[in-house]
Amino acid sequence: MTEAKLISDCKNGVKSSQYELVRRYSGMLLSVCRRYVRDEAMAKDVLQETLIRIFKNIDRFEARGSFEGWMRTIAINRSLQWLEKSCFQNELQPIAMPDDRQIEPEVYQNMSADDILELIKDLPDGYRTVFNLSVVEGYNHQEIGEMLGISEATSRSQLTRARKLLREKLEQVKNQFSVCLGLCVWIYIYIEQTLPVFNL
Repeated sequence: MTEAKLISDCKNGVKSSQYELVRRYSGMLLSVCRRYVRDEAMAKDVLQETLIRIFKNIDRFEARGSFEGWMRTIAINRSLQWLEKSCFQNELQPIAMPDDRQIEPEVYQNMSADDILELIKDLPDGYRTVFNLSVVEGYNHQEIGEMLGISEATSRSQLTRARKLLREKLEQVKNQFSVCLGLCVWIYIYIEQTLPVFNL
C-alpha cells in the first residue's frame, strides 16, 4: 500500500489502514520518544499519545510535506510535554567550557549505534533534550527556546554542556578501549609463549 493510499484510508477511518500505519511507523516513532523520555514504559506511553494525536489530526496533514516528518514533530512535542521546564533550569551549573581535544576515530569505530545512543540517553534530561533537538532534529536555538519555554542563551548553554559531558564519556570509552586492547595483547603474548610447539 502506498503512503498516499494509507493516509487517505486513515482519513476515512479505515481500520485496517490504521493498523497498518501503527505497524509501519510505530518503531520509528518509539525511537524518537526514547531519545527524549528516559524510561522505557514512559516512552511507550508517549508513543500511545502520539498515535492518538496522529489519528485525531490526520485530516490536517497536507501532502505537500513529509508525512514521517509530520508524525516525528508530533512525537517530539508529546515527549517534550512529559518533561518539566525545571529540568533545564536546574542543570545550569557553572562548569568549565569544553576544550578542543579530539576523540580518535577508532573510539567511534568500535562503538555500535546503540552504544552511542546509550551515551546520549544517559545525559541529564535538559542536556539530552536540547542535544537531540539541535543535533539530531536540526532545530536552531530560537526554535528550541520557543519549544521548551527557555531563552536562546539557555539553549546554547545546555548544548555546550551536553557536548562536554559526551566528550568526557567518550574519553572514558577511549580509556576502557585502551585497557581492553592492552589486555588482549598481553593474553596473546602469554599464550604464544606458554603453548607447546608441535612439529607436525
